[in-house]
Amino acid sequence: MPLAFLDTPSGISGDIFLGCLVDAGWPLDALRAVVTSLRLPHNSWKIGAENVMRGGIRATLVHVDVIEDETHRHLADVHEIIENGALPDDVKLRARSVFTRLAEAEATIHGSTPEQVHFHEVGALDAIIDIVGVCAGLHELKVQRLGASALPLGPGWAQSQHGPIPLPAPATLALLAAVDAPTVPAPGAGELVTPTGAVLLAELAEFRQPAMHLRKIGCGAGRKQFDWPNLARLWLGEEIAEDADRPGETPSGALVIIETNIDDMSPELYEPVQRLLLETGALDVWTTAISMKKGRPATKISVLAEPTNESTLAAILLRQTTTLGVRVYPVRRHIAERAFETVATPYGSVRVKLKRLRGEIVGAKAEFEDCRQLAAATRTPLPAVYAAAQAAASALVSQNPALPAHSGSGDRT
Repeated sequence: MPLAFLDTPSGISGDIFLGCLVDAGWPLDALRAVVTSLRLPHNSWKIGAENVMRGGIRATLVHVDVIEDETHRHLADVHEIIENGALPDDVKLRARSVFTRLAEAEATIHGSTPEQVHFHEVGALDAIIDIVGVCAGLHELKVQRLGASALPLGPGWAQSQHGPIPLPAPATLALLAAVDAPTVPAPGAGELVTPTGAVLLAELAEFRQPAMHLRKIGCGAGRKQFDWPNLARLWLGEEIAEDADRPGETPSGALVIIETNIDDMSPELYEPVQRLLLETGALDVWTTAISMKKGRPATKISVLAEPTNESTLAAILLRQTTTLGVRVYPVRRHIAERAFETVATPYGSVRVKLKRLRGEIVGAKAEFEDCRQLAAATRTPLPAVYAAAQAAASALVSQNPALPAHSGSGDRT
C-alpha cells in the first residue's frame, strides 16, 4: 500500500505541506489546475514555487498569493466552492471533511454552531487553496495512508480578526486535542503549527510512524527564517507487508504490555490510575478479575504501550497503586486503518469512525460522545440521535470505499 509519513521538526502549515508535495514530484502546474477548477474570483490568486535553503538543506517553498479577501465565508459557502470544482470525488470528500472539522473547532471556541461560524482567516482564499491543494496532491501521489510525527508547539502571540491571540492559536489547540495529537516543546517561540496545518493532520493523518520501504523524500519550506531549519519532510514509500495472504490488516511495530496483579487496593482507586496512564501515553488500559494465591480475589491491570513509554508508565503503576512490581513483555498487533468522516442527521452533524481493510470500508460507527452532546443540545432522546447517526454511518460503507486514514505571515495557513 502506498503511504507517507510527514516529519514536522519545525511544525506544519498549509504552504509547507504544499511544498512537500511539489518537492515530492507533484507538478506545480497540476496544483494550479486544481485551483483553477475551483472557479475562484478572476485574478484573485497566484501560485509560484522556488528552491530555497533552510539551514543548509534544500527545500521547495510554495508561494500562495491572493488579493485582499474580505469575504467571511460560512461552511456552506466553502463546501459549494469545493463541490463546484472539477475534482475527483474522494478529493472533494476529503476537503469537505477537513473544513467541517475546522468549523466544528471554531464553533467550540466561539460558542456557536458549525453552520453559523464565520471562517475569517481560515476561510480565506489562501486557506481554501492550501486545503484543497493538499487533498488533491495526496490523491495524485496515490497516498492511501498518512502518518505524522509529534507537533512542536511554542509560545508567543499572533494577530487575528479578533485582535492578538496567544499561541498556539485556540483553533490549533482545539483541533489537536480532539484527536489526542502528540506534541513536543518547540525549538523556539512563534507559530509553528497553524490552524490549517493542524486541521489537515487532524483529519487526514494518524500520529504514528508506519513501517515502510522508503522510496522518496519531499522537503517543504516555510517563509519565515528561524535559528533552525524551517521545513517539513514528506517520506513516501510502501507499506511493509509481513504476509501477503493475510486479510487487510496493517502491521504495526513492536509494542509492550505492562501488567501487575493487585489484591489490596480500594476499587475506587483504579479509575484515576487508568485515566492517568492514558493521559501519559498508554495506547490502551484494561482490568481483569483474577484469583491469586490462597484464593484471594484480585485485579490485573494491563497497559498496552510503545516501548519508549515503558519506564514512564511502569513508574505510574509503582507509584499510584499498591503493587510491588510489574511485568513487561513484547507484543505485536495488526490494526485496521481508521478514518473520520462527518455525517448529517436530522438533529445535526456527527463524526463517524470508519474501519478500512486495504482501502475498502468494512465498518462505520457513530461517535457516541458527539451523539450525547447533540442529544443534549437539541433535547432529543439519545437513542434517537444515535440511531440516526448510525444509519448515516452505515450508508458510508457502500458509498465511499476509499477515504483517507484517519488532523505569522506566510505560515499562518
